[in-house]
Amino acid sequence: MKSSVSPLHRIAFLGNHPPRMCGLATFTGDLRSAVAGALPDAECFVLAMTESGASHAYPPEVWLQIPEHDTRAYCRAAEFLGEVNADILCVQHEYGIFGDRDGERVLTLLEGAAMPVVATLHTVLDHPTRGQFRVMEEVIRHAGRLVVMTERSQRILTSVHNVRADRITVIPHGIPDMPAETPPTGHKAEFDAVGRTVLLTFGLLSPGKGIEQAIRAMPAIVARRPDALYLVVGATHPNILRRDGEAHRDSLKRLAAELGVSDHVRFLDRFVDLPTLTRAIAAADIYLTPYLNEAQSVSGTLAYSFGMGKAVVSTPYWHAAELLAEGRGVLVPFTDPPAIAAAVVGLLADPDRLRAMRETAYTLGHDMRWSRIGERYRAVFDQARLEATRRARPQQLKATAKAGGAGVVASLRRGVSSQGGIVPPVNLAHLGQLLDATGLAQHATLAIINRAHGYCVDDNARGLILATQLTAGRAAPSPAGDLFGITAAFVQHAWDAAAGRFRNFMAYDRRWLEAAGSDDSHGRAVWAIGTVAAKAADASHRAWAYGLLERAAPPVLALTSQRAWAFALLGIVESLAARPEDLRLARLRTALAERLYDHLRGNRRPGWTWFEEVVSYDNARLPQALIAAGHQAGRPEWVALGIEALDWLCQAQTAEAGHFRPIGSEGFWRRDGERAVFDQQPLEAAATISACLEAWRVTGHDVWLTEAQRAFSWFLGDNDLGQPLYDARTGGCCDGLLCDRVNGNQGAESTLAFLMASTELRAALTATSLNLADGFVQVAE
Repeated sequence: MKSSVSPLHRIAFLGNHPPRMCGLATFTGDLRSAVAGALPDAECFVLAMTESGASHAYPPEVWLQIPEHDTRAYCRAAEFLGEVNADILCVQHEYGIFGDRDGERVLTLLEGAAMPVVATLHTVLDHPTRGQFRVMEEVIRHAGRLVVMTERSQRILTSVHNVRADRITVIPHGIPDMPAETPPTGHKAEFDAVGRTVLLTFGLLSPGKGIEQAIRAMPAIVARRPDALYLVVGATHPNILRRDGEAHRDSLKRLAAELGVSDHVRFLDRFVDLPTLTRAIAAADIYLTPYLNEAQSVSGTLAYSFGMGKAVVSTPYWHAAELLAEGRGVLVPFTDPPAIAAAVVGLLADPDRLRAMRETAYTLGHDMRWSRIGERYRAVFDQARLEATRRARPQQLKATAKAGGAGVVASLRRGVSSQGGIVPPVNLAHLGQLLDATGLAQHATLAIINRAHGYCVDDNARGLILATQLTAGRAAPSPAGDLFGITAAFVQHAWDAAAGRFRNFMAYDRRWLEAAGSDDSHGRAVWAIGTVAAKAADASHRAWAYGLLERAAPPVLALTSQRAWAFALLGIVESLAARPEDLRLARLRTALAERLYDHLRGNRRPGWTWFEEVVSYDNARLPQALIAAGHQAGRPEWVALGIEALDWLCQAQTAEAGHFRPIGSEGFWRRDGERAVFDQQPLEAAATISACLEAWRVTGHDVWLTEAQRAFSWFLGDNDLGQPLYDARTGGCCDGLLCDRVNGNQGAESTLAFLMASTELRAALTATSLNLADGFVQVAE
């Protein structure tokens, strides 16, 4: 069975970001843009680390800045990620950016982050200090997936930190997407280097870059190539500039003067933008990285130059030793100017070797383009979310057991009540928040009504069914009475007598947004008024509903949706139970049930007992309608085939661990295909509960009552994540189960699904003499 993930909607990146001047800031910005290109429908945003005393004019993609020394800001950032419902957090980990030597403060943020974490490790040390080792261990513990840029970094993680290799993905440093390899000649004029052989080093200037070693090599290079020009592009590193000013740059200029090569060494003292940088690389004949420190995990400047097709002469720091191995570049010893000179002169004297090296670099650079890097990160993010799902279920079940929740799940599986604890009391508080004088609003942001999406007849029909269930046979308690009156009025207003159809969507300002609703919405409205016609406590309400049913039910025969047939059939069966003499409705029942029966027989194959080629949404309503109609009409063949289809569906909706797992909405399940596991919708659990209770009433077999209880326990946490969807504080139900967390929004459809299911199950358990207490909860005004 294939596990699937829902689409990524919001991706957070933590790291430095331009206009802050450093390589990590550039990388974070480029990575965000690359992932945004790979996921055009997702919002990709940055939490930017900001150094002490700095104030940057960040671009719109930076949503939050974190002052590096403010520990509380890391806590607030974790809360912010939850508030904006980020799907994934991609951390750019570098020891020096989180406010102390070892970067310990970032652990506060990671501890509070509820979403899966992917950590890109920019520095991986084979001999870390005790503090560095401890911080890296904690980053590794919090991250679901780790990304490094070299094979050596992967080997260090496995040997030093004992990380399994399958948790690590090697993705090279990205480079700009260049249209084609271009010869240096056309770009030299911009840098006043026409007719010169250009050697290039770029990046923020600081000690440790080894620039002085390259300058010391220049006399020997110039002796053989008098046209040689060493171009050093980049501003002084801001930290060095704050501490020492331009002392380092001045010392390099003095060194060039002392060696008599001032005319052959030129500094471009500014932080260049990407277009200027790429033109500078294009103008170069050879790129130099004479770094002094072997423990350089990655060099963005090396990646850019190599990927753009430059021949490279470099010292053998870790990244260069791996990237330039097997003749892809020239490696020279550390602090060895004569070796640098010999390598440069040797390459320039061998044009064929120089050209072949450039062509090899450019070809290999295709896989380093940011567009490809974005796609690879997208795959890592999906993998991290799947793995988070697998980890979350046992962890959440363990936490539930500690809180006593496991007893509820065990009771449900045994079919035993515990003083009404199995089915929570009906709490209409949240539904009351969604209800106004017009109707039930469709959506909520968390537990707060979202008016932007207005209303629909689908949800108001469901609300009318619930209100009828709650008020049948007794005086209407508030707010159930208000729910009945308002949703009934909405359904009435949705009916377009001239068109013979119900409208569905209404804007918040009460404008209908369509001339006719969907087939399904029409079928649900018929279901609702059929239920009212049969069960409403007030005779005038029953008369109203029956009058509307007479007009609205016949047009269902012209609809093509099987679910619309099933919804309408449930309402017709309800009404016929109260009016068995109604031949018009009986004929409609027969016509619609025969259609479902014929579709099920025609599509049934070995291993596939279903009505159509795909198992999609609100699935159990199809066999429920066929079972109910067959039992009422005395058609055992309808009942038998409906039971067979429901049994097949329940087996398909059973996870390996035995809990309820509905078909996911992200792709559904096509015959001969792989079923989607996520997103899991409350609608599916509610439909399964209703259908199983119908099968239990018709057959008398307690296995169906147990099956209904198993589906209901999904709401309470017996699911793939071990997390409850029912919110006892609000009385609302969350909108679904994602691969890594619960969707915390509490919309009308989800809340009604839970309330309808709990009301039905409570009634069934009461009928079995389990002595459940009256579970209606009044809403405090």
